[in-house]
This record gives sequence, structure tokens and C-alpha cells, in this order.
Amino acid sequence: MPRAQREQQILDAATAEFGRYGYAGAALSAVATAAGVSKQLVLSYFGSKDGLFIACVKRAGDNLVDPIERVLSAGDSPIRTAANTLAAIFDALEPRPNDWNVINDRTPPAGGPAHEAARQVRLTIAGQAARGVSGLAEPASFTDPDDISVLTDLWMSAVTALVRWWLRHPEQTAAQMNERSGRILAVLSGIAP
Repeated sequence: MPRAQREQQILDAATAEFGRYGYAGAALSAVATAAGVSKQLVLSYFGSKDGLFIACVKRAGDNLVDPIERVLSAGDSPIRTAANTLAAIFDALEPRPNDWNVINDRTPPAGGPAHEAARQVRLTIAGQAARGVSGLAEPASFTDPDDISVLTDLWMSAVTALVRWWLRHPEQTAAQMNERSGRILAVLSGIAP
């Protein structure tokens, strides 16, 4: 098997392991077993548990950040941007739902490279959220940075709640979640479904 394909196989197994047990509870031996390789091969490709986690975080970040960026660049209305952002997230996560847990894992040692890698992806997504919510009102009436900060936190909490609900209900498809989140956005925004 070509190395690139083997790496993806290992990353898939590692993302599932980190997503279920967090960095602190994940075992490299379990990743190796799930990937059908030796623990030594995992270490030779990624160097360490930190290296493997960082590779998973980078892949998960690219999987989410890029589609969100495309939505933000489209210049749609705020409600359409919100709906399209959720759709981009669900569509990106459908093949690898544990990407969300990897990015939001708080168990890597504070200050270490694994912790920093996940923090940087979260900061990037938070920046995207801030850009998205800043377009919700006329620029002249919605300029207070604290208001934007609060609204960003509210949006990110709502997205997290939707994704976590979905992770607890794996029988739901991305398409079903897109429809569900559209209905929820309509209710929250006061637009009749």
C-alpha cells in the first residue's frame, strides 16, 4: 500500500480513537490495531502521540475551515450564511464525525504542541464565526466589539450543541441535519418555517 494511503488509514483510526477517548485516553496500540499496522509503524510515520494528534488536528481543521471559508466568501444574506455554514459543517463531518471532537479536545497537556495545534484551529474557526456574525446587522448599528464577541460565543455554542446532538444520533444524515438546522434557524430568527 502506498505510504500516503497508509497514512490516511492510520489518521482515520487515530481520529476515531482520539474522538472517542480524547488525547489523554487514547492509546497508540489501539490506533495501530484499528489501522492494521504495528505501533512502530505509527511512530515511524508520526514520531509520537503528539505528532499523530497534530496530524489529526491539521486534517480535521482543513476539513472544516476550508468549507466554512467558502461560505463566508460567498456574500449571502446573514440567515443564508448561517444555514450554509451549518450545512458545510455537517457535510464535512459526515464521513469523519470525530473531527469535531479532535479539534475540541481539551485533554492534551496544556502548553504542549498537541494542545497548541488544537487551540490554533479553534481560534481560526472562532475568527470565522466572528466574521460571520459581524454581518448580522447594519455596520453602523452593530459595531461594539463586546456585542460581536458575545454573539460569536452564542453562535459557536449553538453550532456545538447541534453537532453534539448529531454525534449522539449517528442515524441522522448530514442532509437531515441540514434540514433540522434550517428549521431551528428559522425559529430562532423569527422567520416562519
